[in-house]
Amino acid sequence: MWNSSLRLLALAASLVLGAFSSDAAGEPLAKELFGAKTLPAAAEPASYGFYSKGCFSGGMAIATDGPHWQAMRLSRNRRWGHPDMIRLIERLSRDAAKAGWPGLLVGDISQPRGGPMLTGHASHQIGLDADIWFTPMPNRRLTAAERESVSAVSMLRDGSLHVDDRKWTPLHAALLKNAARYPEVERILVHPGIKKKLCDTVRGDRSWLRKVRPFWGHDYHFHIRISCPKGSPGCSSQNPPPRGDGCDQSLAWWFTEEPWRPAKGPEKPKARDIMTLAQLPPACRTVLAAASPPSELAVTVTGPEAPVMATTVKAYDTIDPAEALSSIPASAIPLPMPRPTGR
Repeated sequence: MWNSSLRLLALAASLVLGAFSSDAAGEPLAKELFGAKTLPAAAEPASYGFYSKGCFSGGMAIATDGPHWQAMRLSRNRRWGHPDMIRLIERLSRDAAKAGWPGLLVGDISQPRGGPMLTGHASHQIGLDADIWFTPMPNRRLTAAERESVSAVSMLRDGSLHVDDRKWTPLHAALLKNAARYPEVERILVHPGIKKKLCDTVRGDRSWLRKVRPFWGHDYHFHIRISCPKGSPGCSSQNPPPRGDGCDQSLAWWFTEEPWRPAKGPEKPKARDIMTLAQLPPACRTVLAAASPPSELAVTVTGPEAPVMATTVKAYDTIDPAEALSSIPASAIPLPMPRPTGR
């Protein structure tokens, strides 16, 4: 029965491909195919591929407003993720509130079915990445227009790699600590200046600092990445962070000229701008063609008691995990490591 369903889904996918632009070889660009989907694939939750080259099924959305969060940039429709990711954000919002944080401003998570985005991120493709603003939630509900225009606040001093102590507070550090201590969190990306601030000020238990990794950007928000979830055999994990707290020579490198030196030669096209559907895990073709849930509300998390999608889609499609990574050699999976094109 499932084999017949999968054949029908594959046929449906092939019929819609001609409606989108293609690369030089005539293959559809994956970012346009996935960017056009407004609802998730109604199937069991699973992530396929790598963080920067894949997709996911059974996605959930975090509500635009919750008891301790507000979602930003609603027009992008990037409030979606694997249920484990959405649940973690909801849990973090509660735990952070208990520690005194006013509430989360939630940035980009993923598109409804993941895949490369029309603009922005290299990763965020398999529903296991999320951006949380360092700006705390205000004590009122932002309007839809404000959520498009209000800017997050950089934690750095102007023109510096170092944290501005007028902006950074112990509550910021506590928020990162809360997130890093969840077992499913694989790593958290922050600006090198923020990592240094933590290295210089955290006392007592410093084991959680291992997960907090320096990276370009990330002075306005931090990036949470969780490990491949159960039920996702087609998900390719990232190597764990090196041992130790990361307050060593690897951090000192970020305060040299090398990381900020402009790349030589012409700028290479971004992977998302040339990636085709054929370059993604084969399962992503089925994810793309799968039916949608009955409504966005049916798959939206509004609080700790909200139902998960897996309980509402048992009659929908099952995607063969054997399709997930069969066509992607490990050497072909890109890591999200952009170099700056200018200062």
